[in-house]
Amino acid sequence: MDIQLSNIPSFPIILQFGPEYSTFSSIEYNSTLVVQDCAFFCVTGENTDGHLYIGEAIANGATTIIGSNKLLLAEFAEKHPDLSFAVVPNVREALAYLSDFFYSSPQKKLIKVGVTGTNGKTTTATYVYNLFNLLGISCGFIGTTGILRMDGKIPFYKSTPTTPISSDLHKIFARFVEEGDRAVAMEVSSIALDQMRVEGIRFDVAIHTNISEEHLEYHKIFEHYLQSKLMLFKQSKAAVVNIDDEGMAKEILEVISYPHLTYSSRSESGADLIWTACESSDTGLKFDLYYQGERWPIHVPLFGEYNAANLTAAIGSALLSGQDIKAILAVLPKMSQVEGRFQVIQGPENRKVILDYAHTPVALSAVLHEVKKLSHNRLIALIAGIGIRDFSKMPKMAKAAEGKADVLVVTVDHPGDNEPSVVIDAVLKGFTVPYKQQVITANSRREAVLAALQESGPEDLILLSSGSINGAQIVKGEYIPHSDEAIIEEFFSKRGNDL
Repeated sequence: MDIQLSNIPSFPIILQFGPEYSTFSSIEYNSTLVVQDCAFFCVTGENTDGHLYIGEAIANGATTIIGSNKLLLAEFAEKHPDLSFAVVPNVREALAYLSDFFYSSPQKKLIKVGVTGTNGKTTTATYVYNLFNLLGISCGFIGTTGILRMDGKIPFYKSTPTTPISSDLHKIFARFVEEGDRAVAMEVSSIALDQMRVEGIRFDVAIHTNISEEHLEYHKIFEHYLQSKLMLFKQSKAAVVNIDDEGMAKEILEVISYPHLTYSSRSESGADLIWTACESSDTGLKFDLYYQGERWPIHVPLFGEYNAANLTAAIGSALLSGQDIKAILAVLPKMSQVEGRFQVIQGPENRKVILDYAHTPVALSAVLHEVKKLSHNRLIALIAGIGIRDFSKMPKMAKAAEGKADVLVVTVDHPGDNEPSVVIDAVLKGFTVPYKQQVITANSRREAVLAALQESGPEDLILLSSGSINGAQIVKGEYIPHSDEAIIEEFFSKRGNDL
């Protein structure tokens, strides 16, 4: 493709060297993935600077280089006069706008629902995905659990845990459009917003779940975390706002001047959507939904009472997308539970294993409260410190779980460059001494899952919280494949053969 960079909408060029027209057929920000006729963007990350890899990118076949270091790009332009070089004020911003242009702006052909919040992003975005597909609106999904089309996952390596970098994002949008999708439900993280991964995308609906302290290893202070999340609502056409959340709802309502629906669990709140009288059972959730003065009884095969809020938010997004309330309610009994989110796996002798990758103190406390509502003998819970996250959060995980299970297995998820024992010790500091329950430690998630299963007996519940990113554990920069479900199947299969 021959492109005159200066003609790309919103693509800010400070200076350009080389041919006026750039020729490239792919876009990359990782120099090792550059192939012939590629545009390479010198993205600066937390640990590296793409400008250091310009030489490698050119050697691999890059024909266009976009960066922000004027002197360095001028030096390379002098050595390679046949290549195009562009100096831009912000490489991430430039990457977003060029990617949208390169893929012929597929976002314009999709209903885009973005979900942000500390807890519930994956669940709510998946409920939107499921609901839209049940309503006959072919919908894709982008988030922590992978990239999905209507008929399931598609193989796509994500360089980030939740929201892909912009060039990958527009490539996924293009595939969705090519294969006939009409909508996309996606998680939008605070880091993605701050790093301009969704720059230039105008969301049709933005959903707010809640906010609590998280990702301070990146944001440093809570205010920056909050302001990053608010950016989503400044680039949307409509919003669904949880007014029960004191941390962010008021701030959202102050910055929006477009159609929106509020939701709440409190009858006196005056919210547009109110969910109340929620009951849990082994068959799912029952609750009443109030909308436009009418009460609608809901019964869905979903678990965890807090998921009534997440489902209500998804319903709000469908309403703002023009769907009728009666049509929405008619398909709710077909909703399915989210992978790794209060996912119930039946084991032998009436054991139940619950996968819920709660990884914040607030989420962990909530899921421990909910699992106890299922019939059980004892509760064995796995909790973890996440080595690639803020260490100050780790003792709070212990405090959130203390006294709420018969046995707690403490381990590490994604140790990164840390020794597992260092992370585990940080979690253990949150417990009172002596411990209020039995505590077992394990130096890897695999060992911890096996320890929790081994500790269980007939009628017991086993909660496996926290969890993997992209089906892996991150250890010293490597993604080591990991699956709790595979370990569970292996354990019970071997146990059955031993009986």
